[in-house]
This record gives sequence, C-alpha cells and structure tokens, in this order.
Amino acid sequence: MKKSILLIVMLFVAFTSVAQKKKDLIKEVAQLKAEAAEMQASLAAMKKAQEVNLKDDLQGFSYAYGVSLGNNLKTLGIDSVSTNAFAAGVKDVMAGVEKLSVNESQIKVQNTIQKIQEEIAKKQSEEGNQFLAENGKRENVITTESGLQYEILKKGDGAIPKPNEKVKVHYTGTLINGKVFDSSVERGEPAVFGVTQVIKGWQEALQLMPVGSKWKVFIPQNLAYGQRGAGGGMIPPYAALVFEMEVLSIEK
Repeated sequence: MKKSILLIVMLFVAFTSVAQKKKDLIKEVAQLKAEAAEMQASLAAMKKAQEVNLKDDLQGFSYAYGVSLGNNLKTLGIDSVSTNAFAAGVKDVMAGVEKLSVNESQIKVQNTIQKIQEEIAKKQSEEGNQFLAENGKRENVITTESGLQYEILKKGDGAIPKPNEKVKVHYTGTLINGKVFDSSVERGEPAVFGVTQVIKGWQEALQLMPVGSKWKVFIPQNLAYGQRGAGGGMIPPYAALVFEMEVLSIEK
C-alpha cells in the first residue's frame, strides 16, 4: 500500500513538472514571437527612414550633394567610405562639437588620398610594365628606343607627318584590360589635331606612320598621361594605353 501511494506521488510530481515545463516553453515561444515582431517593425521603420524623397528640398539637396561628393571620391580612386563615420562627422560639425579641427581634417584627408593614389599608381605602373614586357615579345611588335611599341595592321604609302603639320586620324583608345575610354570610330567622325598637340606616345607614332597606315600602338605611362591620368578618372594615373590608329590624311 505504501509503495502504491509513493508511486502515485512520484507520478503526480512528474506530470506536474512536465506541465510546468510546457507552460514555460509556451511562454518563451510567445516572448520570442513578440520580440521578432518588434524587430521586424524596427527594421521596417529603419528602411522607411532610409528612403529618399527627392521632391523634398532638404532631402533632394542632401542626396545631390552626396552624389557630387561620391563622384569626386570615385575620381580620386576611393571606392568606399564608412557611412556611419561620415554621417557622424557632418552631424558633429552642424552641432559644433566636431572631434577634429578643419585644419586637422584637411591634413588627414590629404594624407589618406595621397596614400591611396600612391597605391593605385604602384599597381597601375607594375601592371603596365608587365603587360608591355610580355607584349614586346610578340613577333609582330616593334619596340622603339623610348619604349613605345607598335604593330603594323596596314601599311600606308603616303607622306609621313611632320611636327608642324596637322593630321586627320581615326582611333580607338583602350586600357590594357581592353576597356574603351575614347573612340573617334564609335563617334563616326575622325579627329584633326597638330602632331605635337597630343601625348608623347602619339607624337612619336605619328612621325613614323605614312598616311594610309593603320597601327596598333602600345604606349608606356610615361609617354601617355603619367601621374595625372585623364578623362575624369577613365584613364587612371600611371596607366599604359593601347591605341588602334589610322592616319587618314595630312591637313593643309
């Protein structure tokens, strides 16, 4: 009898414990659902706050200024910033509690930009040198004393332009990765300019090309745009260039 009573008590305790755990579990699940719903609401509010209304004067100006500044940064070779730190800097200046003075900020910005551009320059220069070294090994490529390389695609039999003359030329310019940055062919209109009014690589090539010639010219960075680059960032600093050039005529 005592054993039966003890067994009943033990079963009762066990069932009570299970029931309590089930209640606790249901409570925890309900709490997790509530927290998830709250998180979803917060995310929705954050997403809505990030939406830009260009019709609003302040938001429109702010976004436009961001686009302008972002484009300038991209031109300088900077492809990412900490948006949180950037926003904090603007906010602190507006509140008059900035952590860096204007002079300190300018120095930091200039030093950072210089460092980034030096890294870009080193990479571009190394890539260009390697490309030209390999390209110069090809059978049909001729390398001049200056380092200019060219491949004759079509021989011309006309006069060779002189330094004081103007020429009409069709061309397509690319980076060594094949990306086109300028093309009179695509525009459908040849370019006319003085032989000495162009980059050094072109000057040298033009004074070697008889009218009617079509060459592929490979120009080292020091005979192209060097450290300044060109084209609003389309031609990076220290970039070697490739041009397909055709001398159509000497302009009188």
